[in-house]
Amino acid sequence: MQLTLWTYEGPPHVGAMRIATSMQGVHYVLHAPQGDTYADLLFTMIERRDRRPPVTYTTFQARDLGGDTANLVISAVREAYERFKPQALLVGESCTAELIQDQPGGLAAGMGLPVPVVPLELPAYSKKENWGASETFYYLVRTLLKDLEPPERVPGSRPRANLLGPSAMGFRVRDNIEEVRRLLDRVGIDVNVVAPEGASPADLLRIPEADFNICLYPEVAQTTCAWLERTFKQPFTRTVPIGVNATCEFLAEIGALSGIQVSSSLSAEDQSRLPWYSRSVDSNYLTGKRVFIFADATHALAAARMASEELGFEVVGLGTYSREFARQVRQAASDLGLEALITDDYLEVEARITEAEPELVLGTQMERHIAKRLGLPCAVISAPFHVQDVPARYSPQMGFEGANVLFDTWVHPLMMGLEEHLLGMFRDDFEFHDGAAPSHLGGGPEANAAARDGNGVKTMADGGAGPAWDHEAERELRKIPFFVRGKARRNTERFACDAGLETITLETLYDAKAHFGR
Repeated sequence: MQLTLWTYEGPPHVGAMRIATSMQGVHYVLHAPQGDTYADLLFTMIERRDRRPPVTYTTFQARDLGGDTANLVISAVREAYERFKPQALLVGESCTAELIQDQPGGLAAGMGLPVPVVPLELPAYSKKENWGASETFYYLVRTLLKDLEPPERVPGSRPRANLLGPSAMGFRVRDNIEEVRRLLDRVGIDVNVVAPEGASPADLLRIPEADFNICLYPEVAQTTCAWLERTFKQPFTRTVPIGVNATCEFLAEIGALSGIQVSSSLSAEDQSRLPWYSRSVDSNYLTGKRVFIFADATHALAAARMASEELGFEVVGLGTYSREFARQVRQAASDLGLEALITDDYLEVEARITEAEPELVLGTQMERHIAKRLGLPCAVISAPFHVQDVPARYSPQMGFEGANVLFDTWVHPLMMGLEEHLLGMFRDDFEFHDGAAPSHLGGGPEANAAARDGNGVKTMADGGAGPAWDHEAERELRKIPFFVRGKARRNTERFACDAGLETITLETLYDAKAHFGR
């Protein structure tokens, strides 16, 4: 176990709470001390849900440890059933409660309640949140469906699919569901059940009625989809429709599974603006931009493919905290000529970002903080996220419209390359040179003085205390591309300070370049 300030995932009981919060008619009894009730804030504050999670805590205290804490579990389970009348009951324990080994799931299963009771065995000290969500969803589906017989399909009816994996605290879940529904309706496929988000235990009983399953979030649904394939012979999709190319592959895949001709829906040019935008925009704006990607496996893999294939970015770093999907991420990184970063240590991620010197970071809320400290543009593409990443507007990541949203989200944090290109092209023009006053100030002496005063290059990372720059060195610095100019200035100033120089000349600039280029 490692003490850390930030964490990408909570313990597995938080994953179980995500499944319970996603669903209707499910209640979760959690054997936990008073301090473990913090998780409610994840859903009401960050995700802005209008109701608190359906969780009952046993909330034992230190003085209870000398007595019979098992009775607290039995009382809490009975009270939760009588008060909330759930259709199914999940029973588990937090990481702290695991140490006292009360086995709350077994106690609840022996109470003879008239609803399905799902005991959760989630090892808190070896597994984490996404694994806990996956196992909880799997246990719940298996408990409810294990005795069902595969239903017979009605001949001539439209194909039906289940959307599996969307859950509370998943990234852009609400809008992704809507976008995928639109895609399926366009090709003539009905949605049978969406789960766990918005589903009830009664809805889960209808899962076998579908022709196939769509695994939208593998971290949550892949284990369940594999079991349904073995048990009910329901195939499931392997492609997550994030990006234009992946969406086209996704449509081709569901066409093969359903026997429907989907070629008329595969015209990316008709459905998304991204292909044309990424070709038409100035090359300084997109092509060759260095991007570092770190997220959950689903979004990291999708972002790497989209960045390299559709936007012309150069992926200089790829990693994930989802150790269960490390093999896939390592393979994707290898295909890009990289070594994958598989870690849940944000300090290690920060070190790799610093080393890679990207121009854009795509990641989680953690990477947003890291990028801010390093002065880099960043876009959040994956959980964990904060409240600003739960927009009120329609903002999917999946499907053709999701590709449009991602284009805007990834490109806008970058400096406008076209503007910078034009500034460089006309830098010596009488109207646009560095010494020219802003047009709104007019052309008088006062305006030109204001322009001169505000146009010098400050030293020591804009702090103003450090070696002065002479005119020739300052002019040469402006020739350096804008996206590395700040780093070149900082390195040169550090070199001058170490050498005890009071003024940075053209020679100093070249000496610093040679020094740091070794």
